[in-house]
Amino acid sequence: MRKPGEFRRVYENGRRFEGRFMTVFIVPSETDFQRLGITASKKAVGNAVNRNRAKRLLREAFRLSKAELNEFDGKFDWVLNARRSLLKVKLEKPLEEFRQIVAKVKNSDLNKGEEIVEAQAK
Repeated sequence: MRKPGEFRRVYENGRRFEGRFMTVFIVPSETDFQRLGITASKKAVGNAVNRNRAKRLLREAFRLSKAELNEFDGKFDWVLNARRSLLKVKLEKPLEEFRQIVAKVKNSDLNKGEEIVEAQAK
């Protein structure tokens, strides 16, 4: 995801999942694939080097979780917001946290089918 309107739609209509290293917003997607948007603000994370590292870590956690994401009934738009604590750890901890959030989403009402997408489209 790249356009501000796409991010805004996820923030306004999506569900929020808090973690120690990231905040995840998720909303059912109209596309046939999982879409990812990542934010790492200067206020939350720091200078450009830190923001780029945070985005790389989140992108890699998403990539390594493709198997879990493909188990969903539908496809979703994901927005991952980096937190400063992400900079103090290696990939394993954010990956574990993202997989825990994916498991929460899998058990939630978001994974129950297409009726949610149709209701939000109206």
